[in-house]
Amino acid sequence: MTGAPMGSTYSMWSLFRNCRKAVDWRYLQQLVPLERDRNLHFGSLIHECLELWHGQRDLALVLDLIDRRSAARAQDEDEKRGWHLATAMMRAYAERYAEEEFEVVALEQVFKGPIVNPATGAASRSFRLAGKVDGVVRIDGEYFILEHKTVSQIDSDYLERLWTDFQITLYAHYIEQTTGVPITGILYNVLVKAKLQQGKGETEEEYQARRAELLAKSKTGKTTAKRKLPESDEEFQQRLTEKYTDPEMFHREMLYLSRDRFDILRSELWELTQTFLDARRRGIFY
Repeated sequence: MTGAPMGSTYSMWSLFRNCRKAVDWRYLQQLVPLERDRNLHFGSLIHECLELWHGQRDLALVLDLIDRRSAARAQDEDEKRGWHLATAMMRAYAERYAEEEFEVVALEQVFKGPIVNPATGAASRSFRLAGKVDGVVRIDGEYFILEHKTVSQIDSDYLERLWTDFQITLYAHYIEQTTGVPITGILYNVLVKAKLQQGKGETEEEYQARRAELLAKSKTGKTTAKRKLPESDEEFQQRLTEKYTDPEMFHREMLYLSRDRFDILRSELWELTQTFLDARRRGIFY
């Protein structure tokens, strides 16, 4: 490779480790999906909301942001579902964390840095690493990376996997190198996505079928059954609000970093760059 070093992210290297051909398609041939994954879209929205909340501490601004990002919700069922969930989630989050245990130092902190050969200390002439963390916070005089997560559920398996979150560990190392701030650990801010669905009600055919079934079981030949109507937005928001009173819908997990892990990840990253260069030189991406 010649010229300026190629910008890269941990996501690219992680993908390369699992499927080299996918990296060829995405990062070299610039092929991208025609549609964005719904879960990724929702996760991005919540990250925006959390950035605004931790920066301004104004719930009205957060709710206005959700409204603007969901302008087509009257016509788009997925967008409407995301609007309901984001609205209820952020209302509950603002109430749950009205007072914080940390001081915000930076939000959406970006970095760019060299990928270094651990054997010689020389920087790669072919690649640089870039990325962004959700925030840097200070707790009792120590600095932590703030990492937001939206998940379907929190269990022991999920919490165990946080210990192997190599991406945020590597990014913590680069933030430390870029800013000069010693990073003690990671504060994971986990928000659970409620699985509730808005009631659709019954069609006339469904109602008549259910009514006939009830009549067949009735000794009097009568039934008081009424057609189930669609759940209103207000009714659904109320159900979501009640769901988010459950303390298990939010979780904070603090992990402390090992300096040995920094060294291991830097070595792995360097090896991946060398394998990438070999694949590119030979024009072979398995």
